[in-house]
Amino acid sequence: MAGMKRIVAILLLAILGSCANASSQTVIDVWAMGREGEVIGDLIPQFERENPGIRVRVQQLPFSAAHEKLLTAFVGDALPDMSQLGNSWVPEFAALGALEPLDQRVAASADVPRADYFPGIWDSNLVDGKLYGVPWYVDTRLLFYRRDILKRAGFDHPPRDWAEWRRQMVAIKKLVGPDKYAVYFPLNEYEPLEILGLQAAEPMVTDDARGNFGSAGFRKSFDFYLGTMRDGLAPVAASTDVANVWDEFDRGWFSFYITGPWQIGEFKRRLPPEHQGEWMTAPMPGPDGPGVSNAGGSSLVLFKSSAKKDAAWKLVRFLSRPDIQSKFHALTGDLPPRISVWKTPALANDPYSKAFGEQMTRMRATPKVPEWERIATDLKLVTEKAARGVLSPDRAIDDLNKRADETLAKRRWVLLRQKRQGDAS
Repeated sequence: MAGMKRIVAILLLAILGSCANASSQTVIDVWAMGREGEVIGDLIPQFERENPGIRVRVQQLPFSAAHEKLLTAFVGDALPDMSQLGNSWVPEFAALGALEPLDQRVAASADVPRADYFPGIWDSNLVDGKLYGVPWYVDTRLLFYRRDILKRAGFDHPPRDWAEWRRQMVAIKKLVGPDKYAVYFPLNEYEPLEILGLQAAEPMVTDDARGNFGSAGFRKSFDFYLGTMRDGLAPVAASTDVANVWDEFDRGWFSFYITGPWQIGEFKRRLPPEHQGEWMTAPMPGPDGPGVSNAGGSSLVLFKSSAKKDAAWKLVRFLSRPDIQSKFHALTGDLPPRISVWKTPALANDPYSKAFGEQMTRMRATPKVPEWERIATDLKLVTEKAARGVLSPDRAIDDLNKRADETLAKRRWVLLRQKRQGDAS
């Protein structure tokens, strides 16, 4: 009986000790989206082993519902401690006052060195001079092209500027005939035109919150884009009009396509093995030389309402480490934002990734206003009307400016009020 009592006592002590350990742990809630939301779970066990006092609870969100859920959580004071946040969403949540500035934490953390991040992607997290996110991965876009068709058309290299790109498209169209095209710009995607618009020296939204689509730079981009459809170099078609983009690319229905790094894996899987040598990636050409692309992707943010920012920051630092970013890239194919990670064999020796590494030295953030996604949606809608001949280019630009100005009306009011308060003081 005495022996049984000792066993029971030992078991009770073990249970109580386990409960004490569990109660002493800090639990941080993290929201992540899409494929990244699945994969982060594979990295968390290592973090928890290295930080035994912290437990991570991950909630995976579909990208289609993430923005609305984040806004609802902000209104309901139910935000998590930390989250993945699309770079184009950072200005919006910073303007709401939902995000914790990270400048001091970065300055005190040697393992998040600003100099090791591509400048364009780091800049996408700066709002009014303050840093609100640490880049997690990059989704910049560039050219995927059929190098066999380009060679048959008489060119041994991808385009280096718009004039050369135009000559190549004309030559390809002549080669492939009336039922095929040189380039494909899906009309229900705003990103291709957004990227062409980023080539302009002038911003698409001015500092005083006005649409600037009538600038000389954007007009040149708009004319280049619409000219491909007007002259039969591109189909007037949305992605919903195409059964399968990979099959159409493989059969040569188009030879140039602007898309992102996730397509590398898709093209490797979906194109036949005997055709794998026929495609390649290339940086974006610009009007007069190498071009920029969008600083897309997601960053890691802390929410101001969190009472566990220190613990959450440890997870940000962990996910930012080069060894962890290499693992993350292997799991997802997402592009690392740190320059040093691009020297690892998995990226340095991959011919398809090489163009992305070069492009990431030339990235530009989309306009840093919370309303940009609404404006970009209007960009898509109005441009499709122009491509289908419903609106003239001039009417389309006027409409874009009008819509943008209406969307930005409240922002202008806020800016004017701030100016008056500054003048009064």
